Amino acid sequence: MIDLVLLGDVLAGTARLGTPIAFAALGGVIAERGGLYNIGLEGQILAGALGAAAGSFATGSAMIGLGCGIICGLISGLLLGYMSIRLRINQLVGGIALNLLLAGLTAFLSRQIFGAQAGGARVNGFSQTDIPFLSDLPVVGPSLFSQDPLFYLLIGLAIAAWFWLMKSHKGLDLRAVGENPKAADLAGVPVFRMQYLAIAVSGALAALAGVHLVLSQVYVFAEGMSAGKGFIALAAIILGRWSPIGAICAALFFGFCDAVQFKLQFTSPEIPYQLFLILPYLASLIALVVLGAKASAPACVGLPYDREHR
Repeated sequence: MIDLVLLGDVLAGTARLGTPIAFAALGGVIAERGGLYNIGLEGQILAGALGAAAGSFATGSAMIGLGCGIICGLISGLLLGYMSIRLRINQLVGGIALNLLLAGLTAFLSRQIFGAQAGGARVNGFSQTDIPFLSDLPVVGPSLFSQDPLFYLLIGLAIAAWFWLMKSHKGLDLRAVGENPKAADLAGVPVFRMQYLAIAVSGALAALAGVHLVLSQVYVFAEGMSAGKGFIALAAIILGRWSPIGAICAALFFGFCDAVQFKLQFTSPEIPYQLFLILPYLASLIALVVLGAKASAPACVGLPYDREHR
């Protein structure tokens, strides 16, 4: 017999733990649809987390912290765009360099901003918001209708991103840039402008993952707190077939694995907890091997476009 209380707890944990991965995956989808790899998701999560913590710490306002986190993400996205579009460096190398830069920079700045409280300065954040009546539903109520505001923002952004990419002319332009930038350019699509827009939005969405970690989960900033979520998001992009909705579903699957491993730690204390910690990463590896083999990325993702050779 299924324990409905336990199932409800796991699903609520799935939504909470999967939300940061989903934000980052959504950002990755937008960038890759525009022909740019965003390997810097991990670093951008840290940038958003630090921005949110600093903004909330300085003003006491979670909303200002949210705004600061998004701005940090936009700046990091534009920096990655400059390296990829203007300097035409290898996009994988650029993403790795951004991760290393932001990991070190956020660690340094956190010590400058929080001083002796670095790693322990608690900030104001968002509290759980119950939707009347729906939050009282068994099992699904706590998981879908009793979450923090950023979870509801994620759902809205995922639907908006899907509609924009698949149903709007501008979304079609962006997909055309990712598939064949030369043809898109000849058709009058501003290729570079679209790519800068995509990578900036991608950075902002990845930063929202860090904002969620700080303002909705732990209410402090800690060095390296992204803990590999940006890399798991890269797997979610592939499993989601570069679709906003698909990437969100894949991210929630990884969130489910994370929620299960937490439950297993409490219910099986005799087993070393380190064995359970690898569950989300093991699941992402298996899912990529089994389901990712037939995935097809946008045709020109990762290839720098040069107008002089069109």
